Amino acid sequence: MEKNTFLVLENFIGGKFVPCPAHIDSYDPSTGEVYCKVPDSGEEEVDSAVQAAKEAFPGWSVRSPDQRAQVLNKLADLIEGHLEEFAQAESRDQGKTVTFARTVDIPRSAYNFRFFASSVLHHTTDCSQMDHMDCLNYTVRCPVGVAGLISPWNLPLYLLTWKIAPAIAAGNTVVAKPSEMSSVTAWMMCKLMQQAGVPSGVVNIVFGLGSRAGDALVGHPEVPLISFTGSTATARHITERSAPYCKKLSLELGGKNPALVFADADLDRCIETTVRSSFSNQGEICLCTSRIYVERSIYATFLEKFVAAARKWKTGVPSDPVNNNGALISKEHLEKVRSFVALAKSEGATVHCGEGINHPDLPNRNINGYFMGATVISGVADSSRVMQDEIFGPVTCVSPFDGEDEAVAKANGVRYGLAATVWSRDVGKVHRVARRLQTGLVWTNCWLVRDLNLPFGGMKNSGVGREGGRDSYHFFTEVKTITIQH
Repeated sequence: MEKNTFLVLENFIGGKFVPCPAHIDSYDPSTGEVYCKVPDSGEEEVDSAVQAAKEAFPGWSVRSPDQRAQVLNKLADLIEGHLEEFAQAESRDQGKTVTFARTVDIPRSAYNFRFFASSVLHHTTDCSQMDHMDCLNYTVRCPVGVAGLISPWNLPLYLLTWKIAPAIAAGNTVVAKPSEMSSVTAWMMCKLMQQAGVPSGVVNIVFGLGSRAGDALVGHPEVPLISFTGSTATARHITERSAPYCKKLSLELGGKNPALVFADADLDRCIETTVRSSFSNQGEICLCTSRIYVERSIYATFLEKFVAAARKWKTGVPSDPVNNNGALISKEHLEKVRSFVALAKSEGATVHCGEGINHPDLPNRNINGYFMGATVISGVADSSRVMQDEIFGPVTCVSPFDGEDEAVAKANGVRYGLAATVWSRDVGKVHRVARRLQTGLVWTNCWLVRDLNLPFGGMKNSGVGREGGRDSYHFFTEVKTITIQH
């Protein structure tokens, strides 16, 4: 590719695009070629963005919720007006299919602004009377200040807007750092800010590595709040860097999500949904199913039907609408995911389809892309790293269980606790099992049905805190109790 055809991104600070002297290469996952230069920002750029956000905070925070909501709705309109442009860019930058970006990522990004524009209008505060002391107590909620937001590479604009929308709806200003591997749609959104009526400095986006730009943001003394989605290892570092400043933290981390399939499940519906829950977006969703436990009496039937369905899940060029999956995010990530399949084989497991068996049919220009077919493995021990570690790719393991207690024990036998799915027609069993599962979300006979009003987050190593309608509002505000004696 010619040098002058690279897309060169700039930081967005104080309402202006600011060039950066150093850059990071960003690759097109479907070809393996560099196509974009992302700013390699550090302390200086982050500090400029924080100062711009601080200056904008007084004016933005005193606007009424309704005035702020109008701006959020306008931004949603503009994203929808450029939906196809955003979808094409998201696909090229992240590797996902254009269809997935067009139907999931970009519509949800616009809806995040619409949802929080509405929900911010409907929160109430508490009041308590103490007549015997002639006192009235009440609470108010105040924006916190400059919010530091760090979003991942798997659903780039979707998860960035999930943070920006509630933060600015509540009256905060933000400094956000998207992943350096998928920054383009965040940069495109910056171009819409002025037209949407977002005042200069309310939204600042600094691009770069987590180890430089991210570290500078979480360690900045004038950023009192951090919302992070990413790995558990990075979250530990964020916690340590934030501790001296007593920052508010919301950490949405990894998952090793189980599906429990009982003998009385609607098998056809279960298989259709579980193929989707295992492999959607190349398996690069924190909520994807990576462990499937099946009651022994139906195990052989399930495995046969599930493998047949997985073989039909097409992987290939992201622009082709017949494909369900595109490319994984990077060469390094592809190698990591492949290493888990190799480990499973070395431990005596059986790989039924996908890696090493079915090879995606690719045109010449995509031969060096980071593609991997939907992979189903059986015969993996519960203690194996393949069953314990987050793989974050199109790989799922199928294993039998005997009885409800064993199913729950196996599901809970990892350090993660983000989401689970339960497949059964027995209502009593569904409620019992759901209560016993150590996960923040449990879906029954479905997957990824989301009401944004409800809390989102995990237990154990899957994170700290919850976000969603009321929960996001509480996180992005501080509560103050006021007592008036009359």
